[in-house]
Amino acid sequence: MDKKLKLIKLLKDVGCVKFGDFILSSGKKSNYYIDIKKATTNPEILKLIGEIIAENIKDENVKVAGIELGSVPIATAVSILGQKPLLIIRKKPKDYGTKNKIEGELKEGDNVIVVEDVTTTGNSVLKAVKEIRKYGGVVKKVFVVVDRLEGAKENLQKANVELIPLVTVKELQASQ
Repeated sequence: MDKKLKLIKLLKDVGCVKFGDFILSSGKKSNYYIDIKKATTNPEILKLIGEIIAENIKDENVKVAGIELGSVPIATAVSILGQKPLLIIRKKPKDYGTKNKIEGELKEGDNVIVVEDVTTTGNSVLKAVKEIRKYGGVVKKVFVVVDRLEGAKENLQKANVELIPLVTVKELQASQ
């Protein structure tokens, strides 16, 4: 079984897709919810996600960024499996110590790929991209485990960033 099909099967097996009435982080209402934390806290699925992304960037000189909290486990797995330096992007700077919004070493001109768990409109990942760029990092790609196909790809394209979904919600729903 290829890795993408295996990922789809595992996401379904752990019950990542839930149906009902939900409010998303974008504020939108939805009749389904992707509970990706069920996947990113499962070692088998997390390792598979890390492997897929690491294989895609193996020949690139990049750092891997994860946004607190949801995509940090994914970024950590990719960093370890791909042997790439890790960055953690905070949503808000901590109010003590260094007050950093970016943890890890980011230098002017560093190439960075951002990983995300789920995208809807892409707004939260766009904030992280802008933060990395503010400090001189270069972001051209965002990998997402599940794209809900609600505008993230188009919104990121406007910022010259390619969204690369491991799975789309259509692929998850197709084999219900």
